[in-house]
Amino acid sequence: MSLSPIIGIHLTFALSAVLLGPMALFTRLGARIRPRWHRAFGYAWVTCMLGAALSALFIRDFKLPNIAGYTPIHLLIPVTFFSLWRAFTYLARGNIRGHQLTMQWTYALACVVTGLFTLLPQRYLGQMLWGY
Repeated sequence: MSLSPIIGIHLTFALSAVLLGPMALFTRLGARIRPRWHRAFGYAWVTCMLGAALSALFIRDFKLPNIAGYTPIHLLIPVTFFSLWRAFTYLARGNIRGHQLTMQWTYALACVVTGLFTLLPQRYLGQMLWGY
């Protein structure tokens, strides 16, 4: 697998989400609440997450265990869509704590855990990083 345009798009969205996530999460923590920054970073993060999930639909790998080119990591696509929908549902209902927990878990699972899986030696980024 090489760096195709769709992989480049996906990487851009995913890396942007990894960087924007903590900014969105931490602007609501501490003594000072910064709602404008939280919303700006939050909407940017959600946009990046949607872009990463949508672009991942077009990335297939037939070398790893797969079904029609979709590997187990692709199971996180519907989980991401559901989590984002759920977080905004909580927000619309005024359940701030539910929104907060959903967004924190979505960042942890979709950005951090998935990011670590992409660094495995048999994955494209892992091969670039580890030199295989």
